[in-house]
Amino acid sequence: MPDQLIRDVPDDLHLWIKEEARDQRKSKQEFLLGTLERVRELDAAERMPLFRAIPPIETEPPEFIPFKFVDLFAGIGGFRIALERVGGTCRFSVEWDKYCQKTYRAWFGDTPQGDIRKIKPWDVPDCDILGAGFPCQPFSIAGVSKKKSLGQAHGFKCVNQGNLFFTLANIIEAKRPPVIFLENVKNLKSHDSGNTWRVIRERLDELNYVVFTQVIDAAGWVPQHRERVYIVGFDRKVFGDAPPFSFPESPESRPTLTGILEPKPDPRYTLTDHLWDYLQAYAKKHKELGNGFGFGLADFAGVTRTLSARYYKDGSEILIPQNGHNPRRLMPVECQRLMGFDDRLKIVVSDTQAYKQFGNAVVPKVVEAVARKILKVVAWQLTRTKNECLLKRGGHGVAGLRKSH
Repeated sequence: MPDQLIRDVPDDLHLWIKEEARDQRKSKQEFLLGTLERVRELDAAERMPLFRAIPPIETEPPEFIPFKFVDLFAGIGGFRIALERVGGTCRFSVEWDKYCQKTYRAWFGDTPQGDIRKIKPWDVPDCDILGAGFPCQPFSIAGVSKKKSLGQAHGFKCVNQGNLFFTLANIIEAKRPPVIFLENVKNLKSHDSGNTWRVIRERLDELNYVVFTQVIDAAGWVPQHRERVYIVGFDRKVFGDAPPFSFPESPESRPTLTGILEPKPDPRYTLTDHLWDYLQAYAKKHKELGNGFGFGLADFAGVTRTLSARYYKDGSEILIPQNGHNPRRLMPVECQRLMGFDDRLKIVVSDTQAYKQFGNAVVPKVVEAVARKILKVVAWQLTRTKNECLLKRGGHGVAGLRKSH
């Protein structure tokens, strides 16, 4: 008997399945399999709006696979936005930063749990997909350099952040989500001569997940060079040893910086003469030393450098040229767009916190593109098993699998 993929299906959806099957003079099994086959062929990207209102309002039965997910190390909800857009329902979220919690509450209507280390693994709800952008600073190029300069530990030796992967692994082991979907900085795989990634990979192998990884540059989806490693794992007990997963290709048509800029930017984001002189002198000094440090003047027709959480300090990595004036920083709303967030979502924190939040966030459009590939594998798993209906009834308990007749 195959493992369960879709849990806690609400009664109204079961009623819809029953009525549609009756109207089409099909068994529930025939109706569900036919629907899932259509999902595999559906080009959802052309059928869904770029950004859905939050919270989502469904006026028609979904044309995709409904699923439940949890949002761990949630930040401001980049994973949640993406997974909701492809049919997911969030059951649980965790984020310790109080300013991120404020943004998350304003955008989604609920406040994430705080310190994940204080959450018992069994208190995390069952889910079909576990999403997590687990902390990146101990493994990031900037983070490692900073910690070394301060004589601090990094990677798994970092007590406050590095060991959070093991907290995440304990939750995965306890809850056994069919799919895990993780994101981290590009440097994760090369940190400590590859030892950090080796430990992560071995732990996921121990947990019996088939693991796929790829570094994806968000520049295909947003006008920003932003490389991150995406990790997707499929439970072998559900999907077998060879699920047909592949990461998405970067779109051929790429956005440019011009499309996200304000036509009349606020003058207060223009650099002062003092700061602009300092950045130019700093860049000149390091150029003479043969280093690559310095500011980055953005190309209107191209993409920017990577937006970092330290952007609030001087904005040096992404400066916007201005005729007759010093360059300026990006406005927070422009950073919001640069990351691919809908600017209809209100910024409810200070500029400093907004810069930090967007600089630490995932790009929802990339997460969404990967999620669509994940759901194709889910549809493949559901449709290849011809004698079972893999939907469970909703409720607090776990019902048994229901065979179709």
